Amino acid sequence: MVPVLESERLVLRSWRKEDFPAFAAFYGDEERTRYIGGPRNEYQSWTVFAAHMGEWAFNGFGFFAAERREDGAVVGYAGLWQPPYVDEPELAWSLYAGFEGRGYAVEAARRVQLWAARDLGLPPLMSFVHPENLPSQAVAKRLGATPLPPTTLRGEPRLRFRHVLPA
Repeated sequence: MVPVLESERLVLRSWRKEDFPAFAAFYGDEERTRYIGGPRNEYQSWTVFAAHMGEWAFNGFGFFAAERREDGAVVGYAGLWQPPYVDEPELAWSLYAGFEGRGYAVEAARRVQLWAARDLGLPPLMSFVHPENLPSQAVAKRLGATPLPPTTLRGEPRLRFRHVLPA
């Protein structure tokens, strides 16, 4: 069961089938997906969408749809991701077009951090960020994360950041 997490402006919740069109538009956008594997067609987007729900069954955590309280618009997603080839859960986020620059990624990620620490008992989380993804690097820094030595993920270079436990 996916919990519902609330922050000042967002509700982090389970995915709904009606969230798919906006999700597919995001994953079809070359610019928005260039650091997460590139654009996908509708079939490939559905596979990713379904995998987001599957993560919950396998790991007991996953990505939340980030819904804006004021109007119910889904602004993107945030949560934890841990495929078998990653040693620990990653705190990750993505925003849909038109919702950047408003602090939604930081707000959603902070709420996920609190949930991960308090409810799941996880240690400080980490994030992988593509070296050219300056907006995500800025989010990690705003969250107070410390840079670690770079690594590779899915055959591409990644910066690593270690987050602090929330107060």
